[in-house]
Amino acid sequence: MRSMSYRASGADLPFQRPERAHGVAMEGYFWRITDPATRRVVIALIGVQSDHTGRWALAGLGASDGFWRHVIIPNADARRGGLGARAAGADASFVGTDERVMVDLGDDAHLDISLEEVNRWPTGRPFGGSSWFQMIPGLNQYWHPWLLGGRASGTVVVGETRWDFSDAQVYGEKNWGRAGFPDSWWWGQAQGFADADACVAFAGGEVVAGPVRTEVTGLVVRLPDGKVLRLGNPVTSPVRADIGDEHWRLEGRSNGWVVSVDAAAPLSDAHVLPVPLVGERRAVPGAIEHLSGRLHVQVSHRGRQIWVGQTDLAGLEHGGLDGAAALAASRS
Repeated sequence: MRSMSYRASGADLPFQRPERAHGVAMEGYFWRITDPATRRVVIALIGVQSDHTGRWALAGLGASDGFWRHVIIPNADARRGGLGARAAGADASFVGTDERVMVDLGDDAHLDISLEEVNRWPTGRPFGGSSWFQMIPGLNQYWHPWLLGGRASGTVVVGETRWDFSDAQVYGEKNWGRAGFPDSWWWGQAQGFADADACVAFAGGEVVAGPVRTEVTGLVVRLPDGKVLRLGNPVTSPVRADIGDEHWRLEGRSNGWVVSVDAAAPLSDAHVLPVPLVGERRAVPGAIEHLSGRLHVQVSHRGRQIWVGQTDLAGLEHGGLDGAAALAASRS
């Protein structure tokens, strides 16, 4: 019982599986499909909220051609025994696992993909994407990029476009916390490099636990040879972040490794994504999201360059209610 209570706070002991549901107020799941052959990107997301009204979901489907659709689904659940969430209503449904994602948000918003040859977070590591912060109970937000590559095949319908694809690149992550999203945050994910097995992901913002507040950025790189670097611990592997609505610049260091990321995208091309309001069964504009930005990454070890990559298919996000609301209002 004590172990269950600890995990229900959002925390995980070392060598656990952070991608499983915890039972906190918000459990978020995100899949991103990058197809370099067609220069297209598709995202699918679901956030399962548990509050005094029950369990409900905010589900969304978007594409780099400008399409976005989100729906509040009244009945939802998150999978405690593995990675996954599902939601069902009269006019919409969402089922996502580590093997398949099926989304139905209307006649012009469908996705059905199968995941194969997945590159999961490395086994044998004591911590996930949130590093040792995952052991602290009651944080407002935790993050774990459980899927750092693989192959996705299936069909997507967005608006008037139908896209049948095979062997696209895929990424997946989970975020969760006791009170939904923080006041501000930044995020990015990139595939579509010349080295098809490479993957970059980062997430940062203000971490809060009671009266304690600190700003943290986690940076993860899967190198073409399969080695996974995770930086972002204060003191031992700090990541400096310079973030705006149109630029994302990060530099992290750890044990002789140096990772630099320089990314940009014009605000005019951004989607405005919603965030759920726990306890209210509704969503509001919350994040400025680019689905196909430019990202350059450089990795070196003890002064020797290990890998350099560039892509024009990066996902880049700057989150915060004020900025997203202002952008949404300017377009209405």
